[in-house]
Amino acid sequence: MRRILLTFLFCWAGSFETVASAQGVLPSPLAPTASAGPSDTPATTELWANNLGDEPVGPGDLLYVAVTGASELTRSYRVSPDGAITLPMAKSSVMVAGQTPAAVARTVTADLVQERILVAPIVSVEVLDYRSRRISVVGAVHSPTVIEAVGELKLLDAIARAQGIAPEAGPEVIVSRNDSADGKPETVRVSIKELLSGNNPELNLALHGGEEIRVPEAPKLFVVGNVRTPGTYPLNEMGGTTVLKALAMSQGVLPFTSKNAYVYREVAGATARQQITVPLRQIMQRNAPDMALAPGDILYIPENGKLHASADVLGKIAPFGTSTASGLIIWH
Repeated sequence: MRRILLTFLFCWAGSFETVASAQGVLPSPLAPTASAGPSDTPATTELWANNLGDEPVGPGDLLYVAVTGASELTRSYRVSPDGAITLPMAKSSVMVAGQTPAAVARTVTADLVQERILVAPIVSVEVLDYRSRRISVVGAVHSPTVIEAVGELKLLDAIARAQGIAPEAGPEVIVSRNDSADGKPETVRVSIKELLSGNNPELNLALHGGEEIRVPEAPKLFVVGNVRTPGTYPLNEMGGTTVLKALAMSQGVLPFTSKNAYVYREVAGATARQQITVPLRQIMQRNAPDMALAPGDILYIPENGKLHASADVLGKIAPFGTSTASGLIIWH
C-alpha cells in the first residue's frame, strides 16, 4: 500500500511540473537554461542594432566590448581623449585609437592575457557611436544635421543627408577640417554651381570625420525706386552682380525714369553710406560700361518728375484739343 501511494505522489508531482513548465510558471529541469547575457536586455539590443560599421575608432567613440563568460568585463566603453579604454581589473589602459573594431578585439584579448585576467578570452567589439567621425552640416540647407563619416562619404553625400541646398543659399560651400600636416584648421571654399555641375569631380571632397560644412546665406542686394518689382534679391553667383543684372531681377525700369541712378554703399569705419552716381541711361544705351554692385548695396532708381509732369499735362491737353476741334467742326 505504501509503495503504491509513493508511486502515485511521484507521478502526480511530475505531471504538475510538466504542466507548470508548459505554462511558464516553473522552469523545467529538463529544459536548457538560457543565460541572460548583456545582449538579451532591450537597451543593449537596441545599441547593437545601431552598430555603425568597421571604421577606425578615435577619441570620444563609444565601444561595446563583449567577453564571453565574463559579465564584469562585458559593457560599453567610451574612448578617452588620449585614445584609450580602461578595463576593470586591468592595471593599465588599452590604446585603441586608430584601430578597427576587429583590431580592438585582438588588442583587448592580448591585454587580458598579458594582465593574467583570463587565460583564453573570446572578445568581440562593436562601435555604438562614432563621435570622433562626426560631420556637421549647417547653414542654408533644408535640414541641418550631424552625421557620421562611415564608409566612403563625400561632400555631395553630406549635403544630400541635409535634404539639399536651400533657395536662400549663397554661391559657395565652406568646408572646415583639420587635414593639414601641422594639425591647424583648413578652410576650403567650393562653388555650389561648379559642385552641382559635376564638371570638376575634385570639388566633391572626400570626408573623413571632424569636418564642418557650412552653407552661408546669400548676401542681399536692395533695388528700390522706379522699377517694376522693387525688393531684396539674393546674390547667388560668385563675383556679385551688376546694374543691368539688378534691373533684370527687378523686371526693368518703369517709364519716366531719370537718366542717373544712385548706389548707396556701406564703407568700413563710416557711419553713413557712400553715394555713388550711376549713369543709368548711358549704361542701358551701351554708351557706358556696366557697373559692378557689391553685396549689401542699395540701388535707387529715381523717377524724373519733370518728364512725368509734362506727360500729365500733355495727357490732359490732348483730349481737350480733340474735343475743341470736334466742336468747331460741328459749329461750322
